[in-house]
Amino acid sequence: MVIGFNHSGFVVRDLDKMVSFYRDDLGLTIDREIDSKAPTEGDHTGIPGAHRTLIFVGTGGEHALELVYYVEPESPKGHLDRNQLGATHICFNVSDIEQLYEKLKAKGVKFVTPPVMKTNSDGSKRGICYCQDPEGNWLEFIQN
Repeated sequence: MVIGFNHSGFVVRDLDKMVSFYRDDLGLTIDREIDSKAPTEGDHTGIPGAHRTLIFVGTGGEHALELVYYVEPESPKGHLDRNQLGATHICFNVSDIEQLYEKLKAKGVKFVTPPVMKTNSDGSKRGICYCQDPEGNWLEFIQN
């Protein structure tokens, strides 16, 4: 029986660039780093002998984002469109979506739309928007 979330993962091509984005631009912290060398038989990934660098970034909570860099074998190029089966995204709760949007847009991050904002009955704002990280992974931001 599932009792909670542990982590989600993105396979990445440029680990330094991606760590910089998630740490420096989004403000996540590096929780841990693992140099993972799979046995030549019986590896849980189904890629015997794979050598990966795993960096977990997060906010110190239960759920983290695992950035997976394949040293060997090298990852093939390509991403799925948002509406294709198997496509993924990560959603982050944020405190000020408009400020984050402006900050990331100034750094060249491409958004689908600016934040779509609504006003709650108490006068506070809520909003949502989608963008892509530097390697094309889809990110969603929500301000409640």
